[in-house]
Formats: sequence, C-alpha cells, structure tokens
Amino acid sequence: MKENQSIEFKQNWRDEYLKWICGFANANGGKLYLGKDDAGNTTGINDFKKLMDDLPNIIRNYFGITTEVNLIKENEKYFIEIDVKPQTVAISLRGRYYKRIGSVNTELTGNSLNEFLLQKSGRTWDDVVEERATLNDIDKKSLSRFIKIGETTNRLPEVSGLKTSEILEKLRLIEKGNLKRAALILFGKDPGKFYPNLSVKIGRFGKNDEDLLYEAVEEGNLFVLLQNVLTQLNRKFFKNPIEFGGLQRIEKGEYPVAAIREMLLNALVHKSYLGAAIQIRIYDNKFSIWNEGMLPPGLTMEALKKQHPSIPRNPIIADVCYKGGFIDTWGRGTLKIINACKEAELPEPSIKEVFGGFRVEIFSSKIIGSG
Repeated sequence: MKENQSIEFKQNWRDEYLKWICGFANANGGKLYLGKDDAGNTTGINDFKKLMDDLPNIIRNYFGITTEVNLIKENEKYFIEIDVKPQTVAISLRGRYYKRIGSVNTELTGNSLNEFLLQKSGRTWDDVVEERATLNDIDKKSLSRFIKIGETTNRLPEVSGLKTSEILEKLRLIEKGNLKRAALILFGKDPGKFYPNLSVKIGRFGKNDEDLLYEAVEEGNLFVLLQNVLTQLNRKFFKNPIEFGGLQRIEKGEYPVAAIREMLLNALVHKSYLGAAIQIRIYDNKFSIWNEGMLPPGLTMEALKKQHPSIPRNPIIADVCYKGGFIDTWGRGTLKIINACKEAELPEPSIKEVFGGFRVEIFSSKIIGSG
C-alpha cells in the first residue's frame, strides 16, 4: 500500500493534519493512517487510546461530519485508520478550503475556490445568471448564423418563428427572464464588457519564449472568436496558409486544419472563464494553445489519449455547441487532434497541465528526426 490520491501516512497526530481530512472530504474521500511511515510500514502509535477517544470529537467539532476511526493491530503494533467519506457540501477549516488533488493536499484559492464552491452548490460558472445583462447585449447576427449552421445537424430544437428570448430559452440560456453567463459567452455583442479575459492572445515566436516577433489579440463571443482567430492565423501567423471553407478542411498547410480547429474549440468550450485569456503560441516547429482550467476530477492525461467520458467544465456552453454541430458529447476532442496529426504523418501531440491550465502542442514535420 502506497500513498496516493486516497491514502496518506503519518507517524503521529498533529492538529495540522485536519487539513488532510478536509482535503479528503472535499475530494473523493480517503484514508489517513496514523502510526505508519511514508513507505506505509507500521511504526506504531503510543497514545492510541486517547486518540481513539479524541479524534471523532475533534473532527466533528471542526467540520460537522462523522468519520470512522479504526484501531488496527499489526505485528504487535497499533495504528489508526481515519476513513473520510466524500461530502456533498463544501467543508472548510478555519475559513480555508482544502482539496486532495492527486497525492497533494491543496488549499483552494481564487478561481479554483470559486469553481469548487459553485460545483458543490450544484451549479457551474456558465449556468449562473448575469444580472447586469439584458437582451440588448445579445448579438442577433451571431445567433442567426448559429441557427443556420445548427439546422443542418438535426440537433437543434425547433426555433423557426421564435423571438430571440424564446430561442435562448430553448437553448437553456435564460432563467426566469434573465440571461445566463453562457448566453453572453456564446452570443454576446461585447462579452468582454462583462468578462474582460474573454479573448485570445496570439504570438509568433522566434528561437525561444523570450523572442516574441509579433502578436495579436482577438475579442468577441465564442463563435466570433472561433472564426476570427482562424482567419487571423492565416493572415498573419502561418507561413503556409490553410484555406478554411466553412471551417472545414480544404487544403493542407503547416498543420492539419482538423487539429487546429479542435484545439481552439476545446479551449473556448472548456476554459475557466474566471481566469486568464487563451494563449496561442506559434514557433517554427510547433503550435500550442493554452487555456486556464485544470482537468476535472476523474480525468487524467493518459485517459485523454484514448476513449474517455465527456466531462465539460461549462456544460451549458458545451450543450449549445453540441446542438450547433461544433462538438460532440463523446469526449473525442483530444483523440481527433491526435488522429489528425497521425494522418498528416506528424509527431504525436503533447498534452499537459501547466501553469494552472491545459496546454496542447502539435509539431510540424521539421521536428521529425531532430535531436
């Protein structure tokens, strides 16, 4: 038995270990063992009788939860097992929130804390009403273009002849007459007025990250960004332009269109809109997109390279994009990127969590055979 996401070893009890109990409760649960070293060997614990009396009360007083505290004997030595169950509500310790992420107990702050509290309340960021917005903030042209594209997918509900508010209601973008955040992200005239980081920064780099040659920033709603970023990449950043026909692949350029389009869509749909702008970096031998927001619980880097469930960070946004035919709901986004590169005889993409976000890199043929 080794330490992992659900197991932690400690040789003695200290009150600071309440953070670990809090972290397990806010994640998928776990077991804290007292009287074991880091390798899981039983070292024994001397004051086990007192701890068996005190620990259930300490945990209940701090967190208001009940945990199993078990005394176990092994090789004539005693150790204690504290079995923490996952909680449906957010658990705090002296006003601070902790969560077990991998084998690390992490204090949640900033955007991570906001998302966590929303999740525990049964909501997601995109499902919350934006009280500052009205129907005048919706770009009817963007909505009309979306409907025209979506009508070919047979996924859209019947919307012909409906008012703007009725269409948005059909798409679950209105609640009691008020626009949800997702409505502005998808169809807003000026969504940056509400969410300043709704933009895409593009940079062309030379030999290294410090060598920024030129840059651009695109702003607008999700569908405006999708179209304008692809256009901007061709106009200014790609040495061998790619012809986009209705966002479909027409001819081969430096990188496969399917991969670039999927990378951008994934970033727009799954980013944390509480965080920084999406960043696109173009080098002579690689193209990368980074968006803020870590993988949801239950997904790993390895899982993304094979068939995996779809667990969207922004389910309302994802659902509308699905109805419009822009994405599917089978968790195939990363597989499409990998397969597109494979078909183009390019190296396997790099998919990583870095700097609090998610980065996908694809490589040109120039990198093949290089040291």
